[in-house]
Amino acid sequence: MAAGAVWHGWAGQRVAGGGGCVGVDVDFAVRHAGRMAEDLTRRDVARALLAVPTGQALVSLPDLRRELLAAGNPLSAAFWESAKSTLARIESGLATVGDVQRWLESTGTEPILLTRSYFVWPDEGERGPVAGEMYDRLVAHLEAQLACGLIDPDALAQGDAAAREAYEDLQEKWLATPLPDGRVPSVAVSDEQDEELYAAWDEEEAFALGELRRTLAELPEPPLPATDLKAAAGRLRRTLVTPGFPGNVLRACAGLDEHGTLPDGDEDLWLAVAAGITAPISDLPDEQDAARFFDLDGELSHEDSVLASLCAIHHADWLAAVTALARYGPGVLASPERIARFIADSEDADPDEEDPEDLEATEMLFTAVTPLWAHLGIVDKAEVLTPLGWWGLPKALERAWSPEG
Repeated sequence: MAAGAVWHGWAGQRVAGGGGCVGVDVDFAVRHAGRMAEDLTRRDVARALLAVPTGQALVSLPDLRRELLAAGNPLSAAFWESAKSTLARIESGLATVGDVQRWLESTGTEPILLTRSYFVWPDEGERGPVAGEMYDRLVAHLEAQLACGLIDPDALAQGDAAAREAYEDLQEKWLATPLPDGRVPSVAVSDEQDEELYAAWDEEEAFALGELRRTLAELPEPPLPATDLKAAAGRLRRTLVTPGFPGNVLRACAGLDEHGTLPDGDEDLWLAVAAGITAPISDLPDEQDAARFFDLDGELSHEDSVLASLCAIHHADWLAAVTALARYGPGVLASPERIARFIADSEDADPDEEDPEDLEATEMLFTAVTPLWAHLGIVDKAEVLTPLGWWGLPKALERAWSPEG
C-alpha cells in the first residue's frame, strides 16, 4: 500500500468479527496486551484501540480513560488527545497508513517500521522466529528506556522533531549493537528473511523446472543448427571482450569475470550466457553501492535498468514465454508485445483478471530481453525466433533452473 493511501483498518480489527459490538474497556485491553491494567503501556492501549472498529474505539475512550485512572495508570493527557485525534481521522477517512504508524510509534515503545538505514521490520503475520524474538526484545528495551526517562512519549505525541530524532537514534543504535550472544539484531532479522526468500525462490524454481520438462517432453526435439551456433558463439566471444553494453551485461548475466577466460566450447558458452539472461548470476563490476537504488532523484544506468528488468521477470512468465516459442517454432514473432500476449494467454493466467497495465508492464520488462537475445542469435533483426533460438532457449531455461547449473 502506498505511503499516502487512506487508512482502511489494521490487521487486529478482525477481533471485532462475529456480528457483536466490541468496545475497548480495561478487561479487553488487558486480554489484548497480556498485562495487568496497572502495567498497560501507551502502545498496549493504542493497539487495543486499533483492534476494534474506530467508531467503537472512539465511543470507548472516555470510559477506558476513567478505568485506567482508577487502576492507577492514567497515562497522560497528550496520549489521550492524540488517540482521539487519530481515531477521528481514521473514522472520517482522512488518516493514511503512515499517519497511523507514526501515531503508534509516538507511544514510545513501538519499533519504527522503516529506519533511516532502510531496515524494515516484516509485517506482524510474516515474522519468523528470529524476527519475532528481536521485535519483542526491542519493545522490552524501549520500555526500559521509557521507564528510565530516556524517551519522552508526550513530546513524540505532540510531534516534537528533536524527540523523534532521539527516538530514531535509540532504535538505530540498538539494531546495530551486538546482543550478549553476539548476534546483531538487524543482521539476524535480515539473514532470516534472506533464508526464507531463498527457500521460497528454490521451491518456485523447482516447480517451474518440472513444468518445463513436462511440456518439453510433449514436443519434438529441435535439431541443432551447428553452423548458426558456431557463428553466434564467435560473435558472442567478441561481444564479451568488448567494453560497455551489451558485453558487460552479458558477462554479469553469465557470471563471467571481466578478465577471465571464456568457456572453450561454443555450446557451453552460448548456453551459459543464454541461461544467465533468464537468471543473472552477478552484478555489474564496480557497482556495489546499493544506496544508489534508494536515490529516488537519481536514475539507474542503462545497464542497471536492464539487469533490474531481467531479475523482475517471474519464473511463470519465463516458462510461459519459452514454452510458447518452443511450440510455435522458428519464424514466430518474439517481440516484447507478442511475448506479453503469450504470457497473458498461458494456461496459468486467468482471462477474467487480465489487466492492460499488467500486459504493458510485462512488455516493458521483455524490452530488456529481446535485444540481448538478438546478440545471441535467438531472434533476428525483425525479432523473429530463429532455428538457433528454437533449439537453445528451452535448454538455456532448463540449465538456469537446474540445481546442477
